[in-house]
Amino acid sequence: MTRQQINAAYTAACTLYRAWGVNPEQALAALAAVPLSLHCWQGDDVRGLENPGASLTGGIVATGNYPGVARNGDELRADMLKASSLIAGVKRANVHAFYGEADGARVARDRLTPAQFTRWMRWSKQHGIALDFNPTFFSHPHAAAGMTLASADEHIRRYWIRHGIACRAIAQAMAENQGGPCVCNFWIPDGTKDVPVDRWTPRARLVDSYNRIFDPAHGVDPRKCIDTVEAKLFGIGSEEYTVGSHEFYLAYALKHGLTPCLDMGHFHPTETIHDKLSAILTFCDKVLLHVSRGIRWDSDHIVLLNDDVKNVFAELVRGQALHRMYLALDYFDASVNRIGAWVLGARATQQALLAALLEPQAALRDCEQRGDGAGKLALLEECKLLPLGAVWNYYCQTQGVPVGVEWLEAVRQYETRVLRKRQG
Repeated sequence: MTRQQINAAYTAACTLYRAWGVNPEQALAALAAVPLSLHCWQGDDVRGLENPGASLTGGIVATGNYPGVARNGDELRADMLKASSLIAGVKRANVHAFYGEADGARVARDRLTPAQFTRWMRWSKQHGIALDFNPTFFSHPHAAAGMTLASADEHIRRYWIRHGIACRAIAQAMAENQGGPCVCNFWIPDGTKDVPVDRWTPRARLVDSYNRIFDPAHGVDPRKCIDTVEAKLFGIGSEEYTVGSHEFYLAYALKHGLTPCLDMGHFHPTETIHDKLSAILTFCDKVLLHVSRGIRWDSDHIVLLNDDVKNVFAELVRGQALHRMYLALDYFDASVNRIGAWVLGARATQQALLAALLEPQAALRDCEQRGDGAGKLALLEECKLLPLGAVWNYYCQTQGVPVGVEWLEAVRQYETRVLRKRQG
């Protein structure tokens, strides 16, 4: 599309939206202000940098073998930068602990320091991309038995407690480096494959482990390191019992003033999270959203513009709660071009947010308050036909990123020029 065509379509779309009491300019300004954290693990199939060639464990599976996987930190950061250049708005980068770099030395996870993330922090400052962080409690010999912070083996449990403490210090260093908060998200794979007799004791151990990790005596500033805890329904090897369930983490977060993380793929296959937002944010200050797409199980498929993701952002916008969320992507697909996967998911997430910002809320609320149920549903259906695409294309143009599917050509050129040369 030409610039003139994009502008003309946008002007016509604005006329339609304004007729419903919506200001597209305000919607675009709000969209541009929402940071989105891109997950580094999409670029290398969750392999990490500490032990090249190690197998992925902890109930996580990356399927496929598309050419061009990032083999080191420099390649991974270059790929993230390429993807970022095709995505509008404010971008952040989400890093797992086993992406530390020690120039060939082996640093145990319980001995990690900010020094192993110097390159990430230098890259962050150079490109103006703030960092978020995650301890890594999987793909490690001390996680082989399926338990980490809830382990009955005190040697193993203390190891992972030290890892959690170390990671909070790293997140604080990242925050100081970038001059703004770093979200530090805790997820563990702990659970059992089949029915446990004792569900109580592992949870008691997990409470004790987190109490030690989040002890204020460690001197971590909660304004710099934003501690979040992430639940999961099940994983491969923990199908029957997950120690860190949704109920466990929600209660722990509420009691200790932490931020709960809701991952869109971490619930029952027919369970969605949009209804949970108004309930949780009634009692919590903020939530971390991991935008993902589960199919039949927590399969971490690439985010698409489907009803689930649209409903999540509709709830947040209707509740005027955008400022009360941290937003991050979380999926990995090794069967497609990995740069394309980043761009697809990020743009779909932002499109869902834009659709919510363009919703004629005043008219919808009026129908609901008057008891006009048919009118409300009719208007919601009409919203599906309003020219969201015209406003989105204009936004991309003004943000200096490709319009429509023009970004595909840039991805294909990068694949030819860069990714295909990594096959050897």
